Amino acid sequence: ARSRYRPVRARAPRVPPARRPLAGPGAMRLNEDTVLQGGRATLVPYTAAHVPRYHEWMKSEELQRLTASEPLSLEQEYEMQRSWREDADKCTFIVLDTERWSAQPQADEDCMVGDVNLFLTDVEDPTLGEIEIMIAEPSYRGKGFGKEATLMMMSYGVRNLGITKFEAKIGQENEASISMFKKLHFKEVAVNSVFREVTLRLDVSEQEKHWLLEQTSHVKEKSYRDLKLP
Repeated sequence: ARSRYRPVRARAPRVPPARRPLAGPGAMRLNEDTVLQGGRATLVPYTAAHVPRYHEWMKSEELQRLTASEPLSLEQEYEMQRSWREDADKCTFIVLDTERWSAQPQADEDCMVGDVNLFLTDVEDPTLGEIEIMIAEPSYRGKGFGKEATLMMMSYGVRNLGITKFEAKIGQENEASISMFKKLHFKEVAVNSVFREVTLRLDVSEQEKHWLLEQTSHVKEKSYRDLKLP
């Protein structure tokens, strides 16, 4: 089974590093009732209702290649979603099209465009988070959805999870993703020729934190449970 890292990046499968759980409640459980509504993108918790669409995405050979993944059965996808929901070291949101979702908030599986993840990569430093973004729908790429979703996740990590440093690992050929992270003030710090990936990093100084919160000041936080009520 794949490790299910979710960047649009290429890298050979490998054993993930040991991770230390996020402080306080499990990260996935912490955001299970959280909706972050932005201008283009809206982030909602990953639930069983999203699995069929997610499963269809991951049949794509392109996404399998870019995420170093192997196809799973639908039942395995449901098992993966359940395990993620209980995972103490991972925070996952599904990315929706805000405009479509606002018109029908009870049918977000019809508005899915990708997902964004944040998890720890350094067993000695719980303030370091690795961030990954996947815009699975080709028609939504290059339109600012990935950028806004990434900014919202970074802001959430800083405000709610105590993250002060971010890393992104991206396939060397994925120039669009590398360019996007550099526009978000990430700096290239390493190149892995074996996995053919670039590591970019951002240390969140007070100045960077102010900029990040300013960039996401329009984001509205809502209760997912309340929005799903009939």
